[in-house]
Amino acid sequence: MKLYTYWRSQAAFRVRIALRLKGQTPEKITLDLLKGDQFDPAYRALNAEAVVPTLIDGEGSPLVQSLAILEYLDETYPDPPLLPSDPRGRAHARALAQITAMDAHPFIVPRVRKYLQERFDFGNDAVDEWVRHWLDAASHTVEELLARDPRTGRFCVGNEPTVADICLVAHLASCKLFGAREASAYNTAGRIYETCMALEAFAAEHPLRQPDAPKI
Repeated sequence: MKLYTYWRSQAAFRVRIALRLKGQTPEKITLDLLKGDQFDPAYRALNAEAVVPTLIDGEGSPLVQSLAILEYLDETYPDPPLLPSDPRGRAHARALAQITAMDAHPFIVPRVRKYLQERFDFGNDAVDEWVRHWLDAASHTVEELLARDPRTGRFCVGNEPTVADICLVAHLASCKLFGAREASAYNTAGRIYETCMALEAFAAEHPLRQPDAPKI
């Protein structure tokens, strides 16, 4: 098993957490997205979108898109499950996950930031404000949903981590890295973040603990 990853990628962080939870230890191949490693023809043959992550598992086609990979891992390595057992619980967990992974994260990825700078002449301060806006908007929404839903437990849905927690932790880690409001600003989401980060599967895969992370 091989995982193409980048230290600061939210999407790659999600998959790294899930692999740890499933007890899988892939070979990590790091790409520097800011230097453009993802556009190398050899990598684009694996991932036509030229993004991370890409997971190679066995002889089949490469697996791409983090949420699709999470579903694949849950179906292929079912213990422990990443989704609740009941249909409404699964829908709720997916919805929480998608608020951060699909409604906010796409606005802040490197190719979007680069387009804003090159096409619309956004300066660094304007790009930073753009990023923080979308991160904070998602954080506020998830906090509101978690705080008012009786299914919220130690984790986002009950007392075991699900895809919702994986996506929440990756999102809030990005908030800190990009200067948006951090986990501590949110009562419920912040508590869940700390609960997750007490688990090795989450803590060991934090962006700043990756081999390609900058040394601070």
